[in-house]
Amino acid sequence: MEYWHAISIKEVYKKLNTSEQGLDESEVKARLKKYGMNDLGKLKAKNPFLILLSQFKSLLIIILIIAMIISFLIGHILDACVIFAIVLLNGIIGFIQEYKAEEIIEKLRESLDYKVFVFRNNQEKEISSKFLVPGDIIVLNEGMKIPTDCRIINQHNLGVNEAILTGESFPIDKTSDIIEKDSILAERKNMLYAGTTVVRGKCLASIVSTGRETEFGSLAETVQQTREEKMPLEKKIDEFGKIVSFIIIGLVIILFFVGIYLGMDKMEMFLISISLAVGAIPEGLPAIIAITLAVAIKRMYRSDTLIRKLPAVETLGRTTLICTDKTGTLTEESLEVDEIFVGGKFYTKNSNTEKNILQILKIGVLCNDARDEQGSVLGDPTEVALIKIAKIFGIDKKIETEKNPRIAEYSFDSERKMMSVIRKYGEIKTSYVKGAGIEILKNSTKEFVNGRIQLLSNERKKELKIILHKMESKGLRVLGFGFKQIPSSSEISQKNSENQLIFVGFQGMIDPPRKEVKEAVENALSAGIEIKILTGDSEKTTKAIAERLGLHGEAITGQELDKIPKDNEKQWNDIVRQKTIFARITPHQKLKIVEILKKQKHIVAVTGDGVNDILALKKADIGISMGIRGADATRDASDMVLLDDNFASIIKAVREGRRVFDNLKKSIKFLLAANAAQIFIILFILLLRWPLPFLPLAILWMNLVTDSLPALALAVEPTEQGIMKKKPRKDGLLSGIWSWILIAGILNFVSVIILFYWALGNFSLEIARTMAVSAAVLFELFFAFSCKSEESLFKTGILNNKWLLYSIVISAGLHLLAVYTPLGIIFQFVPLTWNQLGISIVTGLSGLVVFEVWKIFKRR
Repeated sequence: MEYWHAISIKEVYKKLNTSEQGLDESEVKARLKKYGMNDLGKLKAKNPFLILLSQFKSLLIIILIIAMIISFLIGHILDACVIFAIVLLNGIIGFIQEYKAEEIIEKLRESLDYKVFVFRNNQEKEISSKFLVPGDIIVLNEGMKIPTDCRIINQHNLGVNEAILTGESFPIDKTSDIIEKDSILAERKNMLYAGTTVVRGKCLASIVSTGRETEFGSLAETVQQTREEKMPLEKKIDEFGKIVSFIIIGLVIILFFVGIYLGMDKMEMFLISISLAVGAIPEGLPAIIAITLAVAIKRMYRSDTLIRKLPAVETLGRTTLICTDKTGTLTEESLEVDEIFVGGKFYTKNSNTEKNILQILKIGVLCNDARDEQGSVLGDPTEVALIKIAKIFGIDKKIETEKNPRIAEYSFDSERKMMSVIRKYGEIKTSYVKGAGIEILKNSTKEFVNGRIQLLSNERKKELKIILHKMESKGLRVLGFGFKQIPSSSEISQKNSENQLIFVGFQGMIDPPRKEVKEAVENALSAGIEIKILTGDSEKTTKAIAERLGLHGEAITGQELDKIPKDNEKQWNDIVRQKTIFARITPHQKLKIVEILKKQKHIVAVTGDGVNDILALKKADIGISMGIRGADATRDASDMVLLDDNFASIIKAVREGRRVFDNLKKSIKFLLAANAAQIFIILFILLLRWPLPFLPLAILWMNLVTDSLPALALAVEPTEQGIMKKKPRKDGLLSGIWSWILIAGILNFVSVIILFYWALGNFSLEIARTMAVSAAVLFELFFAFSCKSEESLFKTGILNNKWLLYSIVISAGLHLLAVYTPLGIIFQFVPLTWNQLGISIVTGLSGLVVFEVWKIFKRR
C-alpha cells in the first residue's frame, strides 16, 4: 500500500515517474496496457442461463424432481407431467423476476465515462475519463465528479463532497499539505477519491490509481470475493423440505410394509405407496411461494421499491433490526440553515421576519459565491443554504448584489478560516465577512444588536462562545458573520477587510432529516424493529439527527472501536447490543457489526448508498441500496433498491413482507393438513383390511383439485389489522401450525372413515369411494376458509378475498364435473344421488364448524 497522503508532491512525481507537464502519449499507451482502462467493469455480470439454473437449487425442488422421475418410471405419466409443469413454472417465475431486476439495475447504472481535462505533453486537453492512467495530471473544477484517486498538487478554495465514500455529510475542505501516515481515509485531506464530487473551488492533481485499484474499486473487488449469503426464506424452505420429506417417506415406508405384512400384492402396494408419497409432498408449494412473492414484488415496484431476488420480500417481513447509514438515507444530503442566533435571540426558518435578523441574512448572500439561476441555487452547499434561508425572509441575492456591486474578494482558506467580500453601495464601501464562529469572534471589536452597534466586551465574547459551543453540540455546522465599513481613504486589503469587525451572529446548518423518515422510524419501532445508525459522519451530527427522528441511545466512534481487541468477543457483543449510533466507522467495522448482529440471531437489513456500505450490504440478510443517490457498485451488491431513495419505503416493504410471511404460513397449513390425512386414512383402512377408499389416480385428483388454487388464493389474503404492531416473527414457516395440521388431519381422517364405513354398508364400493373422495375434497375446500385467519369468520368475513371464493367455487365445480360426466371413468368415480352428495357435503363441513367454534372459545 502506498501512503500517497504522507509524502511530498516531489516524491509523488518521482514514484509515478511523471511531472507537472504530464505524460507523453507513448507513455500513456504503455500504462494503459499495464493498468488497463479506468473503469470498474461490470460487477458480477449475471449469465441468464445461470440465473435460470439457480431457481432449481432448493431442496424441495430437488425432491419434486426425484418424485417426477419415479412417477415417470412407474408409468404415472400424468403425475410426472403435473410435477414437471409446477417445477418449470416455479423456475420461470423466479427467472423472470431476477432477470427483469437486473435490466432495471442496468438502466440505473450511471456511466463513469465522462470528459476531463488532462495535461499531456505539457498541453491541456479534454479526454474521456476511461483513458486516464496513474501519473496523469488533471484539472478539476466545481461540479465535476472525480474520476480516479488523486493526490492534490495545488488547490484554490477546494471543497469536496465525500458522502458516497465516507458518509460525511458536510463538504471536506481540501489541502495540498502532507498528512500524517496513520490518518484514516476521511482525514486524508490532500487526497481525492473516485466517485466523489467537487462542490467548490478548483485544483490540479496527480492521478495515483485508476479502475479497480482505487478505494472505490477495491471495495468493489471485495464484494466479488464475498460469499453469497442464503436468505432466511431459502434456508427455511430447505429445512421445510427436509422435515416434510423425512416424515412422508417414513410414513410411506411403514405403509408399504404394513400392506405386505397383511398380504397385499407387492406391486399394487408399491404403486399405492408411491402415489401417496407424490400426493402427500406439497408439490404446489414452490410455485405458490414464487407466485406469491412475484405478486408482492409487483405491488412494491409500484411504490418505487425494486426487489432483485424473490426471497427478499419474506426476509423483509421478518426483519428484526435495520442498520441504516445517515447521509442521503435518513437525511436529504443537502445543507439547510436550522438555527440563527442574532442579538441575544434564536430564530428558525419559521420565525417571523424582524429587522434584527435581516442584517445577518444580508451578509450571508453578499459574502457568497453561489449562483441563483432561475430558481435553482448552484454552488457550495453551505453558501446555497445561506441563499435559501435569506429567500425565506424575502432577501434575494440577485437584487442585493446588483445594489451592492463587488469590489474585491478574499476567498476562504484553511489558515484564516474565513472569507470576505468588499462591496460598494453609493460611496460607502462595506466588507461582509463569514467564517468559523470562533475566528469571527476573535476579529470582532463591536456587536450589532437590534440595529445598533455597541462595544464587544471580553465578558460578552465569553457568553457568545458558550452559545457557539451549544449550537455545535447540537450537531450544527456553525458559521459566524460580521461586517465593517471601510473609509474611502483606507487601502483595500485582506487585513483591512477582516479585522475590527462588527459581530452580527451565528447561523447553524445541518443536513436535515427527510420529511417522511420520522414517521417511518416510529412505525419501525412500534413494529418491534430495532434501528441502529452506522455512518462515516461525526458523532455529534449523527446524534442530533437521531434525536430528531426519535432514536435515543448511546453512541460510539470508529476510533473507540479500534481500541477493542478483535478477539474480545464478549466486549464486542455487548457494545454492538447496547449502542445505537456508530459514528466515523470504516467499511470493515460496519461489516463486523453486521456479522455480530447476525450471530445474535437478528434478521438484519442494511441500508446504504455509498461504496463504504457495500461490504455490510453484502453480508446482511437483506441489503437495501438507493436508486438515485446510490453508487453502481452498491446497487449491484444489494437485494433491494429504493428507486425513490425514500427510507419510508422500507417500512412499507416490511409491511408487505409480513403479509407475505403470514400468508405463506396459511398456505402451508392448508396444504399439509390436507395431505397428511390421506396417508393415515389409507394406513388405517389397510389395518382394518377394508377396501381402499382412495385409488392412486383419485389421490392425484384430490391434490390437483383441492391443493393448488385455494392455497394460491390464501397466499394473496389481505393484510390483517395490526400487523405492524406485532413483534417480528423469528419462527419458521412450520412454527405454530402443527396443532392446526394435527387437528385438521384427525377431523378429516375421522369424518372420511365414518362416512366410508357407513357408505360401504349401504351402497356399492364405487359409490362409497366416490362419497369418501368427495367428502375429503369438500373438507379441504371448506377448511381453506378456516385458514384465512386465527380470528373467527364471524369477525373477518369471507368476502374480503374474492380469489379464495373463486378458487373454491372452481375447485368444487371441477370435482362435480368429474363425478357427473364421463371424465369420472378415469378416476373410477360414479354419479351420486342428491342425498349421497348432501351427506358428503355435510361431512366435509365438519372441519370448518369445529375450527370456527374452537376459535371463538379460544378468543374468549
